[in-house]
Amino acid sequence: MKRKAAAFTAVALLILLIVYLLYVFNVIPHRTYSNADFDIETYISDVDMDNDGIDDQTDILNNVREYISTQPRYRSRYYAGGYPDDGYGVCTDVVAFGLRGAGYDLMELVDEDIRNNRDDYNIDVVDKNIDFRRVRNLRVYFEHTAISLTTDVQDIDSWQGGDIVVFEGHIGIVSDRRNENGVPFVIHHSGWYQRQYEEDILESRDDIVGHYRIS
Repeated sequence: MKRKAAAFTAVALLILLIVYLLYVFNVIPHRTYSNADFDIETYISDVDMDNDGIDDQTDILNNVREYISTQPRYRSRYYAGGYPDDGYGVCTDVVAFGLRGAGYDLMELVDEDIRNNRDDYNIDVVDKNIDFRRVRNLRVYFEHTAISLTTDVQDIDSWQGGDIVVFEGHIGIVSDRRNENGVPFVIHHSGWYQRQYEEDILESRDDIVGHYRIS
């Protein structure tokens, strides 16, 4: 009986561990909450770059969701036209397509900023077809052009859907969906193994290096 009880306990613990890991790695979907659930006022930008009647903050978020709805597959490669056009992409493309749909062409904007601030970018050969698809370049660009915000994820009021979050070697767009602690999800693309593009990852990361809002 004792052996059976011990075996049952071991199996139960193993199942719990598996479920926990599946939850932590977002294989099991997390319950989502909204700004209203935490009495957070949704930020509305006073800029509408493409004059489509939708403010930039909302426009960026809407276009990011439109992009990920195409379910891009993960692969890093060079494109002569800059933007991937074959159903593939990487983390920077989530940001680039989100901003492009709101009226911001990062390929052109980053290239211009690089040529005006070469020392800040530390680039030997400038190539606008790829420079805007590198995380390190986007971080410098947003430091130059965007509003820099807190990287403290517990300051939940300061995080809004449509913001940009930069990690060491990775980047994504902040979601308007939040977890039970009020910390927002991130819309991102991190690899072929990723099961969904909108994930509850901010609290589990210790490498956040930037948080920006298009001004």
